[in-house]
Amino acid sequence: MRDPASPDALADQPADVEVSPPTPLAKGHHDLDRFAVTLRTPEREEVASVRDILRVGKVAAVLPIDLKRGEVVLIRQFRVAAHLATGAGELVEIVAGHVEAGETPAEAAARECFEEIGVRPEALYELLDFIPVPGSSDEHGYLFLGIVDVSRVPDRAGADDENEATRPMRVALDVALAALERRTMRNGFLIIALQWLALHRDRLGDIIKGPAAR
Repeated sequence: MRDPASPDALADQPADVEVSPPTPLAKGHHDLDRFAVTLRTPEREEVASVRDILRVGKVAAVLPIDLKRGEVVLIRQFRVAAHLATGAGELVEIVAGHVEAGETPAEAAARECFEEIGVRPEALYELLDFIPVPGSSDEHGYLFLGIVDVSRVPDRAGADDENEATRPMRVALDVALAALERRTMRNGFLIIALQWLALHRDRLGDIIKGPAAR
């Protein structure tokens, strides 16, 4: 048996599982499908369950940063789900959106930057990928660092064909990280991005010397 504290033991792994074809429950902006699942444990026990999964798919997110000015670009946007959950639906967020058919996550990230903050990044660097809500959705997030010139960011942005009304905000790095510490923001993509920034702020110069995402 491997040491449970070793890096290999802490990696996600394939499961010994049978998953049925999806049974559609609802069609909408995101489809909802039901799956019958039979999982075989390492002890060879079988655990049967039924799971309803929201089909979100790949999402590209960007933390736009101007290293010369020491600022990031955040956005404010209304979210109905946040309003229902907490009553505070005017969220502070980072750039994020779906990876469309035929796009790579990096291509989607560049497009979403232009749509949501009005500028395309000069370069993108993939930081990490993650599954925000694995218990109920197949959403798979890809987080990028985007190099931008904040002087070109307009006061309003958003894709007209998606009924978006985003308000970009230029924020000093210290101010953004202080807000993270005060726990005033609840968007998961934003929190992950700022936590990454807090851990790697001193390495940003080295990171942008590496290969850019395509």
